[in-house]
Amino acid sequence: MLDIIKRKNLYFLISLIIIIPGILSLFMFGLKLSIEFTGGSRTTFTFSKNVTTDTTNKVRQVFTNKEIEVASVQPSGKNLIVRATPLTEKQNADIISSIRKFDNKAKQESFESIGPTIGAETTKKAFYSVLLASLLIVLYISISFRKVPKPTSSLRFGVCAILAVLHDVLVVIGVFSILGHFFNVEIDSLFITAILTVIGFSVHDTIVVFDRIRENLLKVNGVPFGTIVNNSILQTIVRSLNTSLTAMLVLLTLLIFGGASVHWFVVALLIGIASGTYSSIFNAAPLLVTWHEWDQKRKKKV
Repeated sequence: MLDIIKRKNLYFLISLIIIIPGILSLFMFGLKLSIEFTGGSRTTFTFSKNVTTDTTNKVRQVFTNKEIEVASVQPSGKNLIVRATPLTEKQNADIISSIRKFDNKAKQESFESIGPTIGAETTKKAFYSVLLASLLIVLYISISFRKVPKPTSSLRFGVCAILAVLHDVLVVIGVFSILGHFFNVEIDSLFITAILTVIGFSVHDTIVVFDRIRENLLKVNGVPFGTIVNNSILQTIVRSLNTSLTAMLVLLTLLIFGGASVHWFVVALLIGIASGTYSSIFNAAPLLVTWHEWDQKRKKKV
């Protein structure tokens, strides 16, 4: 029989190995924020031919001549994505006119401009959303598991669930920090939606395992806590894997056939759901056992 609890330190180590590169990337590079958070303008131009270095330099010069600060210019085939300071409608029209002087078939595919105040407000709301969701989860689990029998407590269930969620959030954010630095992948409001979805999915998986632990604690007496937890994980592992696999198959289909606008949103969900499945099985419940073992050792010393 698979003994997950016996090897719990190995699974904790695997989690650390996965998380640490992302955390280092966050400290070193941070996240590449879209204009929804930073404020500014983002314009996508389509040219008659694939964008060359010469085309990129000419576009930069157009912005410079109009005294507009450019943050980045990103070529992609015939498209060129330009991030700059906020533009007025008149400035945008002038830029299009200037670009068409060296490529009369050039056209603007998209244009959006957001002021810094709105960007700062979006950042604040995103942070509060994630924080509030985490607090509500702890509160919900603490209330739902308030009658859980000894040797554990509802508070432990809540804290361990949040630690598992934190694991998943750090995995997703860390991966996107690395992608942002090396591949210019920006995070936007859809990324926050993905994070909140991952939190919900991860908690759902964790509660399935925790609920089985509670049921087994009520049914059996005289069995070590670690054994009860291990048996509970094994009883629910197939359900957790099937649920996650079904969701991931749908997301893979969306990744292949969906549009570019949801591409990185789907990637974030795929990473988060995979991480959530792992943390629910190999982190959340084993953390309960680790806490119990620490508590038992503390009582023996007293």
